Amino acid sequence: MTGIGFAFERLHHVQLDIPAGSEDLCREFWAGVLGMTELAKPPVLAARGGCWFRGGGVEVHLGVVADFVPSPRSHPGILVRSLPELAARLAAHGHEVVWDDNFPGFRRFHSADKLGNRLEFLEASAAA
Repeated sequence: MTGIGFAFERLHHVQLDIPAGSEDLCREFWAGVLGMTELAKPPVLAARGGCWFRGGGVEVHLGVVADFVPSPRSHPGILVRSLPELAARLAAHGHEVVWDDNFPGFRRFHSADKLGNRLEFLEASAAA
């Protein structure tokens, strides 16, 4: 589409819901298991609870909601290198890994954080 006056650059972050008081569980998963770095939230936003993480070009914001229920379908799709190694790390930390070969050109699996938020991890196939 041309002539619309703006252009998308890239996704800045994805936000997932969490229940109040679950920040330590988030830190265990996002920093401990996945190795992401926790970011300092601006003070006005930190007062709301939650936490933010970054690893590579991926940024995840975890925001507190009053009536948290993990979505059965919504999820971020996170591109990674060395997908089997990530799957092994998640499994070693007690997270189910469900492989799915229904996305042509990619190897992928689904897993979940400690709160049940669905996550998709994928890597381009060698043939892609």
